[in-house]
Amino acid sequence: MSPRTLIRDATVVLPGEDARTSVLLDGGRIAAIDAAPHTRADEVVDAAGLHLLPGVIDDQVHFRDPGLTHKEDLRTGSMACAAGGVTSFLEMPNTVPQTVTVDALAAKLALASRRCVVNYGFYIGATTDNLAELQRAGRTPGVATPGIKIFIGSSTGNMLVDDQERLEEIFAETTLPITAHCEDESTVRANRSRLEARGPLTVHDHSRIRDHRAAVTATRRAIDLAVRHRHRFHVLHVSTAEEVGILAAHHDLVTAEACPHHLFLDTSDYGRLGTLAQMNPSLKSPEDRAALWQGLRDGALQIVATDHAPHTLEEKAAAYPASPSGVPAVEIVLPLMLDRVNRGACTLQDLARWMSDGPARIWDIVGKGRIAEGYDADLVLVDLSLAREVRNEEQITKCAWSPWHGTTLRGWPVRTWVGGRTVFARGAHGTGGTDASGGAGTPHSAHARNTNPAFVETMPVGGEITFDHARGGYWATEM
Repeated sequence: MSPRTLIRDATVVLPGEDARTSVLLDGGRIAAIDAAPHTRADEVVDAAGLHLLPGVIDDQVHFRDPGLTHKEDLRTGSMACAAGGVTSFLEMPNTVPQTVTVDALAAKLALASRRCVVNYGFYIGATTDNLAELQRAGRTPGVATPGIKIFIGSSTGNMLVDDQERLEEIFAETTLPITAHCEDESTVRANRSRLEARGPLTVHDHSRIRDHRAAVTATRRAIDLAVRHRHRFHVLHVSTAEEVGILAAHHDLVTAEACPHHLFLDTSDYGRLGTLAQMNPSLKSPEDRAALWQGLRDGALQIVATDHAPHTLEEKAAAYPASPSGVPAVEIVLPLMLDRVNRGACTLQDLARWMSDGPARIWDIVGKGRIAEGYDADLVLVDLSLAREVRNEEQITKCAWSPWHGTTLRGWPVRTWVGGRTVFARGAHGTGGTDASGGAGTPHSAHARNTNPAFVETMPVGGEITFDHARGGYWATEM
């Protein structure tokens, strides 16, 4: 059972306004806003000088579980989420085995129920021959998924779906929302062949191989499918100014997102980071980076997500093009964005819209994404004045590195609640009765209050809250 908690005297980021007030958590929900200062509670958190935000919902992560757990697993990935104020994640299907059947989806949900300390959901992946499974996933009671993931480029084997006939079938004959990695495979292959003919490739060639045309061609193609078939569609990790312009005209069925590596890095960073800056879609120009920020402000892009894709430093150190693409980001995305708030580039209201309310609306996650009475108590308390240096050795993610190593950011999460229970607290904000009693919780499904198949499962953490000196904070331990 979640403790009855009073968060007193915080500046609370409510829908449409920031207000200095107190919030009462009870039974895993937000029981009251503007609660009386002396309301009875099992714990009172003095939050004067701090800001309370809705928990971040990250709709694109790769936690490598099962099959690739030397890079990350659901336990370490969800702990990294908790440390970063991410209270819900949606995970991609390219694990080993792939999540391309309803049975595989059920197995992953069962695995997550034992390992995750934050809310979770899993996409079902499209292949060249699993249309029946995609249809079944939209109908099977008890096993739900937020949507279908298609790799229109940047994949291999039967998870690369770039055949027009197969794509037409998926958009025409399924009901779940669709999301896709959009890079045109034929363009990528042609670019690589042309560059290889000139001599050995370097990491600087990555953005020439996966260029603007590859991204724009695939995004146009996918949007055309969505519009013609009247099918809800979400564009993952937009990287170019051209795509922002295209998306500005499509608000009916089509939504889109930007990722921190495209918002904070560009092609000039290859010289400094080498293959640590290698990801798909590739980094683009400083002008593209600026266009993504403008797209968020204008509403052409609705949300920020991480595409957290960890690899070990040893794997990333391989000579390009043998080096894998992807960077970790779940525990650093909110500090990156809070630092931008401190610099006056955006507001806390923007962050709540881009990182919490927007993802909840896009994926029909009921009861999450905002601070309102009756909503789930998935919250993050942040200290906008706290400056910390990002250090590889302090990362919770199993891969233990960050492309922002050595960067000092101002604004950090200091405590995270999931379903009203503390899953992470930093320093003094983890003391004073956070060892909530109640034993191991039972899974709770937002789907039970939702007529849409979108799904986020909550695993209230049992056990005690203990201080971990290596990680520098208080952590919920397993029973």
